[in-house]
Amino acid sequence: MQSLLDHPLIEHLLTVSGVVLALFAVARILGEKRQPSNTLAWLLAIVLIPYVGVPLYLVLGGRKLRRLLSRKALFRPALPGIVLASSSAAARSATAQTATASGACPPVGGNTLQLLPSGEEAFKVLERQIRDARHSIHITTFILARDDTGRRIVNLLAERARAGVKVRLLLDAVGCLFSSRGFVDPIRQAGGEVRRFMPVLPFLSRRHSANLRNHRKLAIFDQQSAIIGGHNLAREYMGPTPYRKRWRDFGALVTGPAALLLNDVFLADWSFASGRHPDKLQEESPPPAMVPAGLSELQVVASGPDLAGDPLYEAIISMIQEAERSIWIVTPYFIPDEVLLRSLIVKARAGRDVTLVVPEHSNHPVTDFARRYYVRELQRAGARVLLFGPGMMHSKGVIVDDRIGLIGSANFDLRSLFVNFEIGMFVYSEPDVRAMRVWAEELMKHSRKPKPERPSRYRVVGNLAEELSRLLAPLL
Repeated sequence: MQSLLDHPLIEHLLTVSGVVLALFAVARILGEKRQPSNTLAWLLAIVLIPYVGVPLYLVLGGRKLRRLLSRKALFRPALPGIVLASSSAAARSATAQTATASGACPPVGGNTLQLLPSGEEAFKVLERQIRDARHSIHITTFILARDDTGRRIVNLLAERARAGVKVRLLLDAVGCLFSSRGFVDPIRQAGGEVRRFMPVLPFLSRRHSANLRNHRKLAIFDQQSAIIGGHNLAREYMGPTPYRKRWRDFGALVTGPAALLLNDVFLADWSFASGRHPDKLQEESPPPAMVPAGLSELQVVASGPDLAGDPLYEAIISMIQEAERSIWIVTPYFIPDEVLLRSLIVKARAGRDVTLVVPEHSNHPVTDFARRYYVRELQRAGARVLLFGPGMMHSKGVIVDDRIGLIGSANFDLRSLFVNFEIGMFVYSEPDVRAMRVWAEELMKHSRKPKPERPSRYRVVGNLAEELSRLLAPLL
């Protein structure tokens, strides 16, 4: 008996449909502002293996949210009470000007900055800020683990919600796949709100995607202080007591006008996830009177599918290109695009101190293979590469000339720079940047130079794994 799918008409319709979908995918790829390597990887997948490449692109391929782009104008373009930075270092910086021209707010003064170089210190500050909050607690995270750290934070947030504090917790639907439902019910039952950002399956939400993840890590308290950095809410990242397997991570507590700008980023994400109109959210959370808290000058730069350009990426490029003496980069994953790589190579060849600190073994072996080519190219140009270990390093930071620093959630890879929702904060105050340098020097004390690669009968296998990893890197 002939199957329905074997009927000539059905076969013809399936073939035509496949061609149309492939053409649609190709047209969409070519129309997006993508890196050449990323475009080529998708085109090869669609042309060579269309039955895999086309469905995969339809699920994972989008880079920008056109509907959200059109709504960004609804969000607060400028916040009352914000004092722009006045020092020449911040006002005249090419990095600040580039980020501002790309859509970010200008640098703001009147802040204090406290670095959080350990998981124990980060948890201590987070717990204290939650307990001291009187009006609102807004937290977004990529990972909330079902462990002792996650449970303690959930219970503490529930306690503050019962005390009348407005608690909003925004969880990425993929990173918090197993903790975004019943695990956070104590918060909901206490009167707090929990939202899942971008569910994967279409029938779970009108706002869904398997590819566009919210990788931002933010915690804002009363719109006056905020924690930013790479710490997720899990035992591997933070906790009240030392943990042998804890990763080395990095973040900062900022107090002052910059916290208000970070809260605006949170409200934009919350509006998208909840469907609430931004005007309503802003009415519920009117900005407090801004009182200068210190001398730190900071610039908040969001990046992701909700922005027309790539302000964080462009500011990093500018940051590297204006370096006169040194460029220090600390990152768990190093898969740059061609422009970033060549910018670093040129600076290294010009005699600048280009230093890259990465973990000896990260938690994603495929990225370790993929980075080998880029690391070799940097070393050949004269850059210094250091491998942190033992243990995993999840810290992210950039320091240029002891004049400009960058703290945030973005890794030095294609996904963070071009796909994920990310958040960065540029630091223009020299005392704060020098403190970041001290932090980086401490990491370097626990790092070593890579061993020279030796010829091996297994080199062919290693090279093949490296090339495959590089090919897949734009899709990771």
